[in-house]
Amino acid sequence: MSFDALIIGGGVSGMQCALVLGSAKEKPFASNKKVGIIMHQKASHLQNALFNNVLGLLPNKLGSDILIKGKAQLTALYPHISQIENEKVIALKDIDQGFQITTNKKTYFSKIVVLALNYSKPFTIKGLDTFLIPHEKSNLEKDRIQLKNKNHLIKNGLYCCGTIAGWRSQFSIAAGSGASVATDILTLWNDGNHTKVHDKA
Repeated sequence: MSFDALIIGGGVSGMQCALVLGSAKEKPFASNKKVGIIMHQKASHLQNALFNNVLGLLPNKLGSDILIKGKAQLTALYPHISQIENEKVIALKDIDQGFQITTNKKTYFSKIVVLALNYSKPFTIKGLDTFLIPHEKSNLEKDRIQLKNKNHLIKNGLYCCGTIAGWRSQFSIAAGSGASVATDILTLWNDGNHTKVHDKA
């Protein structure tokens, strides 16, 4: 299966990236783009989180509920985004005009890949070792990691967002990081014209 953009990771940053990409479906430059998300959620730090300080979320909101409702929101609003469940990415390889993504079950191809994973060790995706560095915004004793990037871009066609991009583990930061990557991709698809998407009443 081939994609124009494939997101690896179904936590806050990954789902936010997918939602923004999905919301551009009526735009001519995005209408024919095939987008997917590999829903890594078991390793998401959101599983055990409790939120009281996030704009738009009611107090005492459980992260595990957000994961469930986020998937339902993506399905309901943007069913054209392929959600890939119960697969774990084990390798990523450069190919002509994109990347080959190997999971424990299948092989996918995508022109653009977004890594939206957490910053914990071990990092088990082969092919990315040269980009791994110590996390720049976490406590040293935690021994966290990130992928070397500039404004979320690791190299041409390869992005990262959330904590693996070097951001702190904060809901609103992760969401903003995922949205930022999505608008960068939309800008790329829109021939470099700066692009953002807002739903209107």
